[in-house]
Amino acid sequence: MIGTRLPLALAAGAALTGRVAVFNAAAAADLSALADPHVISPSAVVHGTHDIAGTPCAVAPEGPYDAAIVCVPRAKAEARHLIAQACAATSGIVIIDGQKTDGIDSMRRDIRSRVDASDAISKAHGKLFWFAASDAFADWHCPPALTSGGFWTAPGVFSADEVDPASAMLAAHLPDDLGGHVADLGAGWGFLSAHVCTRPKVKSVHLVEAHHMALECAKRNVTDPRAAFHWTDATTWQGPRMDAVVMNPPFHVGRAADAGLGQAFIASAARLLAPSGVLWMVSNRHLPYEQTLSAQFAHVEEVGGDGRFKITRAVRPRRGAGQAR
Repeated sequence: MIGTRLPLALAAGAALTGRVAVFNAAAAADLSALADPHVISPSAVVHGTHDIAGTPCAVAPEGPYDAAIVCVPRAKAEARHLIAQACAATSGIVIIDGQKTDGIDSMRRDIRSRVDASDAISKAHGKLFWFAASDAFADWHCPPALTSGGFWTAPGVFSADEVDPASAMLAAHLPDDLGGHVADLGAGWGFLSAHVCTRPKVKSVHLVEAHHMALECAKRNVTDPRAAFHWTDATTWQGPRMDAVVMNPPFHVGRAADAGLGQAFIASAARLLAPSGVLWMVSNRHLPYEQTLSAQFAHVEEVGGDGRFKITRAVRPRRGAGQAR
């Protein structure tokens, strides 16, 4: 919602001339109020959208900048890391923008305990404020780290603190013979792919992930030479024919649940699989994927699960499959 509050900040005297870094902007963010924006985002989807609009993008700051804007993400450690990056990359002001549901009020309190900040502009269930870039936030930098479980993760990456229980359940159900060529759609930091690589008959595993930092962590976690890494949108990736697809598809856009995202993953799996290929998927039990699965595959069965999750095995993608329904 930065496009709603940003014009008000400019009218209130926020100095946003010159080259402005915009951290964590959404794909649909309206940056038309800025003369020279530079989007900093880990998302391949965001990059694709803003590239089409002609806005330059990068996965890390390429300063110096004249000012910076941080769109606060849900994860507090990630938000702090972005603020530290913004302060280090600009000589001007740093604008903080976020929704109340994403913790903008507590973030403002934390910032004001360290530096002087402007009054907050409130609109559309969110707030925006700014302060002069400062080295007071240097200790908020939070680079990738090795967890107690032995995996590399980073703030903002899905399941950054521990192995996701749904993914662990799917890994336990994967057969010894997955086939020669396997894709892990929405691979995250590589947990499922690491398990796929324990199967000796696997010739290649393709980790497809839209979050750049997640994929960088995956490269540390999956060092098997059979692994290939693809920073792209799993729903549109054009890869080789696969014998198997494994996935724990996302179903949120921001805080809002969106079953259509998982349905698009199912369609992508059907499109990528060979005629005798198999999809292995874990999902929350309440998500309505059955109709999409039946439309895309000739045989669908639940092969495991509990009260929270379900493990689905889908075989033989239908001719012409690959369109979400």
